[in-house]
Amino acid sequence: MNPLRHHGPPRAVAIVGGGPAGLMAAEVLAGAGLAVDLHDAMPSVGRKFLLAGKGGLNLTHSEAFAAFVARYGAGRGVLEPWLREFGAAQVRDWAAGLGIETFVGSSGRVFPLEMKAAPLLRRWLQRLRAAGVRVHTRHRFTGFGAADAAQRRRPPPLCFATPDGHVQVQADAVLLALGGASWPTLGSDGAWVPLLQAAGIDVAPLQPANCGFDVAREPAPGRAIPGWSEHFRARFAGTPLKGVRLAWRGADGCDTSRLGEFVITATGVEGSLVYAAAAAIRDGIAADGHAEVTLDLLPQRDAAAVARVLARPRGSRSLSTHLKARLGLAGLRVALLHELLPRDVLADPARLAAALKALPLRLAAARPLAEAISTAGGVRFTALDAGLMTRSLPGVFCAGEMLDWEAPTGGYLLTACFATAVAAAHGVIGHLARG
Repeated sequence: MNPLRHHGPPRAVAIVGGGPAGLMAAEVLAGAGLAVDLHDAMPSVGRKFLLAGKGGLNLTHSEAFAAFVARYGAGRGVLEPWLREFGAAQVRDWAAGLGIETFVGSSGRVFPLEMKAAPLLRRWLQRLRAAGVRVHTRHRFTGFGAADAAQRRRPPPLCFATPDGHVQVQADAVLLALGGASWPTLGSDGAWVPLLQAAGIDVAPLQPANCGFDVAREPAPGRAIPGWSEHFRARFAGTPLKGVRLAWRGADGCDTSRLGEFVITATGVEGSLVYAAAAAIRDGIAADGHAEVTLDLLPQRDAAAVARVLARPRGSRSLSTHLKARLGLAGLRVALLHELLPRDVLADPARLAAALKALPLRLAAARPLAEAISTAGGVRFTALDAGLMTRSLPGVFCAGEMLDWEAPTGGYLLTACFATAVAAAHGVIGHLARG
């Protein structure tokens, strides 16, 4: 006998948020025989999921588990058990259950064979509706109503603003999957933060993650001007820099480097290499007012060999001609040297050779949160129990990006959203079975 149903009709669970975490939680809860109502502020669910899949939906990553969980940095300790239960293999199995075949790309990332998000979301919603999940759109969460003091294990009612006015919804359990604040036009606007704080739930400040940064130029001692020079910006904004190695130091003092590419923007840099280092860069700026990373513009060449090449006299040739002839450097790479290095370094072959292998790039500020791919900060894990139920509001659970963790792009974000949703759904099931 199902302990959730033997006292009468199915127990009711209200989910707030129709992104990947909310939808995954709905699937698990409906599969347990619960009556699930999912509420979302937008006219349709899964909008961020669809946009993320426009260039190819990156579901997860195929690398070994030890390397996979290391991508979560400081959040690894709390996320690892949930990722063991629902990680990359389970994501692929889940997609296969929807009839969506996946493949591993050259970078190890996992994509649907069709590369698109829409077919997967369409089949997913069909399965959820068949399981009895009721979806309520245009329901904007506005906070909690007065709790029933006589039922301590029952959550307070949820308040929503709808086209038909304000409504309250009472459920036996609540699961919040409200996302971050990096996609405000798609509904992830962080408006939930003060609502949860008012209910006594501790929330770490939301910050941009997987974001671009503004560069800091110092044309004179003590005077930093964000952004590139006008000449550099006009010529290279929007240009990718490929096949370089970015190196940075984390808050733990450990040095990390990665080979890849990023893009020059009007004010600084963005792209996959920058996103990989974003947490360390952001923390460095918070601590010191700036952060410095280094670029190896010639990662396939040995430092000593580069030094020997540049030690040869260049005669009457310009520096740009010399670098192109001797090292194959041209275009953006040479422009970066002129943009970032003082004249005396450019004129010194030994120092220039060192800079080619470790070109310092000083970053002054993260781009605004609304421009970021994802969000750092959120509901602190200390505010939740082992089942992801809030300590201040019994019966209210949290999942997904609204929790205080972050990860680089590459399928890690979506996988952890799924994993925390499964964990929170199991927490709901256990809570209701006990009560």
